[in-house]
Amino acid sequence: MTVFNHKNKNHTEQPMFLGEDLGIQRYESVKYRQFEKLTDKQLGFFWRPEEVHLNKDSKDFKDLTEFEQHIFTANLKRQILLDSVQGRSPNLAFLPLVSLPELEAFIETWAFNETIHSRSYTHIIRNIYSDPSKIFDTITEIPEIGACAKDISKYYDDLISASNAWLVDGRSISRYELKKKIWLALMNVNVLEGIRFYVSFACSWAFAEVKKMEGNAKIIKLICRDENVHLAFTQNMLKLLPNDDKDFIKISEETHGECRAMFENAVQQEKDWAGYLFKDGSMIGLNERLLVEYIEWIANKRMQAVGLPSPYKVPQANPLPWTQKWISGSEVQVAPQEVELSSYIIGATKNDVESDTFKDFEL
Repeated sequence: MTVFNHKNKNHTEQPMFLGEDLGIQRYESVKYRQFEKLTDKQLGFFWRPEEVHLNKDSKDFKDLTEFEQHIFTANLKRQILLDSVQGRSPNLAFLPLVSLPELEAFIETWAFNETIHSRSYTHIIRNIYSDPSKIFDTITEIPEIGACAKDISKYYDDLISASNAWLVDGRSISRYELKKKIWLALMNVNVLEGIRFYVSFACSWAFAEVKKMEGNAKIIKLICRDENVHLAFTQNMLKLLPNDDKDFIKISEETHGECRAMFENAVQQEKDWAGYLFKDGSMIGLNERLLVEYIEWIANKRMQAVGLPSPYKVPQANPLPWTQKWISGSEVQVAPQEVELSSYIIGATKNDVESDTFKDFEL
């Protein structure tokens, strides 16, 4: 492996993974334009957590009941764990095996994006708690968080270990087995981005629905917007890989049961998490039963999107319809001076101008 392959002149003919080492970082001609568009979207969505003020949240937190403080703090700890994994794993797991510059660019941007999320949680904790270290130091003491951490790390660790072995000598693991680990890791990320955040997200937004912890909810909305871009990336990858490399047709069939189990295990862990959060009661507009229905509804959509049958019998409509305005932002109507904007894109361009676009224009 080399950091620059001067012989790579046919980058658009390479597979997504395990092709020639990367050469020039060029994006004027790419094999998969959709990944370029997703990178542009990520860059356009750049934000800093310090843009969201949390002065009111600090006061709000002191006014919460002990039960509400438990829900808020526990969800914050879980979110920190999830994004701690995502902040480093895409680069470690996928980059050494990538063969296309547009994938390299997306993954580099993706990992940086996740680091912003992790820094956001530190921003929240510094503004709300008198002793931030106490929050960080106790994250892994919650059994439900520990179980989640083990599951989401497993497929990343398997791929990283296999990738290292492949890059060292290429003999201790076959190319086919390495591709299988790539597929499983991508599916695992899809589950993480598409399911594992949503119980905690819903709780964060539920506080804001009753005018509490609104700064935190705005940050979670920005994080969710980013995660939807990452989810779109993994969904596109899983759809395109079987056409990009025929081995993945067989791999998708061989791993069908394991991939389905990933989703079902994640859903059960989210249900367990909802039970842990609401073990002492409920909050206005939200309880354990509603969260269980919500996570099954989301899982049903996510499984169908990657071609897996869903075991969940869910209603057609969102069980928590008010969450949609936080996910999409399309229903939020506020004056710019009243709230931090979350829908603008900075420095974005649209390449839709043709040579004859202004042919009838005169000065």
